[in-house]
Parts: sequence; structure tokens; C-alpha cells
Amino acid sequence: MKVVEGVARVDDVDAFVAELGDVGDEYGCAVQAFDADYVAGRAHLEAAVERANRAFERGENVASDRAVEILLYAAGRRQIRRALEMGVGEGEHEVVVVVDGEDESGAAEAVRGLLEAERPTLGGDEATLRAFFGVSDAEYAVVDDLPGVVRERVALLDVEK
Repeated sequence: MKVVEGVARVDDVDAFVAELGDVGDEYGCAVQAFDADYVAGRAHLEAAVERANRAFERGENVASDRAVEILLYAAGRRQIRRALEMGVGEGEHEVVVVVDGEDESGAAEAVRGLLEAERPTLGGDEATLRAFFGVSDAEYAVVDDLPGVVRERVALLDVEK
């Protein structure tokens, strides 16, 4: 798995997603972009990719596309519509793009070409992460490890199937 971080200027979400899909097809990779505010770090993405790949290997995947399955796991949700909130929207956004598959280096380089700028964006926004993943004040006070709670939500998706 490779991660590309930076800023994307998205005028048309469908066109941007299609470009990412073309990169994935060309390099034999799943390519999924996320709004950086929703990503709780590299371990969050690694957990999502690992579980999505395992679901495909076992024939337990919900989505027919591996990139979408990665999105579902990263979001900790089975409903694609709800998971899409983590994706990119129109305008200029800090993004994190996951590349996983055959030629990850080639795909990552192609993704860099789609970005306005490359810069560190991992870490997420605490308020966004807490709201999206439903982390209550009480839960957060006890755990005090937001990335860990998010990874737990990713892991729980397997239990909820």
C-alpha cells in the first residue's frame, strides 16, 4: 500500500473519480481518495486496506470494486452512500489517496500528477473524526486515543456483517 497526500482541485467529482479509476486500471491497483479530515492516520488506512483485501479473498466483499470496499472499511460502514462522505468533494481540498495493488509506485506517481500540490495531510480533524465515527465525550475521555477508536470502528465492520 502506498499513500499520496496533498491538495486536489476538484471541479467535477465524477470526472476526478474516473481519473483515479483510470490510474487504477492502468497500474492494476485500487485507488481511493479521501478527504484528509476523515483519515485518522496511516494505520487507519492500513486496517481498511487489509480488511478490504481479505473480504475479496474470502468472497465476502460488499462492493464489486476494491477501491469502494476500501472506502467502506475506512468509513466503518456498509452503506456506500454514507461512506462517500469521506470522499472528496468539489473545490480545493486536502486529500489522502490510497494506492494498493500491482504497480503501486507507478500508480502513486500518476496520482501525484492529478494533485495541485503534494504535502503532508494525514492526521485528520478531531471534530470531524469524532462526529463521523460517533465518538462520544464519555468514550473519548476513557480512551483518549482517537486514532485507536477509529481503527476499532474499522475492525467492528467485520463483526457487524
